[in-house]
Amino acid sequence: MTTAAAGQPLIPQPPATVTALRQAVAQISPVALPAFTRELDQAADQSRQACDLAPLQRFIAQWAAFVFIQRQPHLAAELRRWEDTATGGDAEQTRRAAAEIGRILDAAHTALAGLRP
Repeated sequence: MTTAAAGQPLIPQPPATVTALRQAVAQISPVALPAFTRELDQAADQSRQACDLAPLQRFIAQWAAFVFIQRQPHLAAELRRWEDTATGGDAEQTRRAAAEIGRILDAAHTALAGLRP
């Protein structure tokens, strides 16, 4: 994994293309590459079967958000903490964790929407 100065992203946010996202995932979270490839294949199959680009668009949006979060170590760590809380806490902790995970994902998608031309 790439390292960066404290508080700085590991890499710049790549363009929202399959190739650029694959390269970013390989650099910042190589363990996620099998999931990336599997989900890309599923999205491509769904798009072909339905003659609709929506599955591929969702795939790109999801992985762009993943990269946005994972390239920022403090944000990735916060997300992991909330994910751990969601799986190991009581009902109230799980609800709070789900809300915080949603907040992180929403913020990532909002930030990415601001980057689009």
